[in-house]
Amino acid sequence: MWRAILESVASDRELIQIVDAVMAEAVRLGGAWVVCEPGCAECCRGPFPITQLDARRLREGLAQLERHDPERAARVRRRSRESVARLADYPGDSTTGILDEDEEAEERFAALPDEEYCPALDPATLTCDLYEARPITCRVFGPAVRSGGDVLGVCELNYRGATDEQIAACQVQVDPDGLEDELIQGERQQTIVAFALAG
Repeated sequence: MWRAILESVASDRELIQIVDAVMAEAVRLGGAWVVCEPGCAECCRGPFPITQLDARRLREGLAQLERHDPERAARVRRRSRESVARLADYPGDSTTGILDEDEEAEERFAALPDEEYCPALDPATLTCDLYEARPITCRVFGPAVRSGGDVLGVCELNYRGATDEQIAACQVQVDPDGLEDELIQGERQQTIVAFALAG
């Protein structure tokens, strides 16, 4: 069992290295059109689904923060618990945080309030307290990226004045070998950041 866990952790580190390198290239290609920077947190509002791999990475990041800065870690955990408490119509298991997967649950998820910041975000500095442990969704949002054949969301603050062709020329392929899909096989259940960190 421990061997499988260690292999999974090593593979997750490899995934993070691949994704971060690809995103550095996306930022390089986007040049001045990519305006993402610390303190810009428009993409940090509202809940979004994360994988169990993301949830484990966040919990490990919080545990590391607790060792180095227990007060800051306590604030993250408090914000997470408060966020969970506000989710009266959570479309999943309110004990485990696992999201339901049917169409009705997707509609209820889309209707969740999206004005509050992610609980990992420090509201005073608008920077992520768990930046190194952030989910893949957070790592890839902003610049022009593709996953498989799909174009993922591009932050509306980026690429102002760029043509569709110019944006397409900046696109990069995230995780071209499908390592994330391989790692989450059998762990397809999703949750949200607040539930991952509230426990």
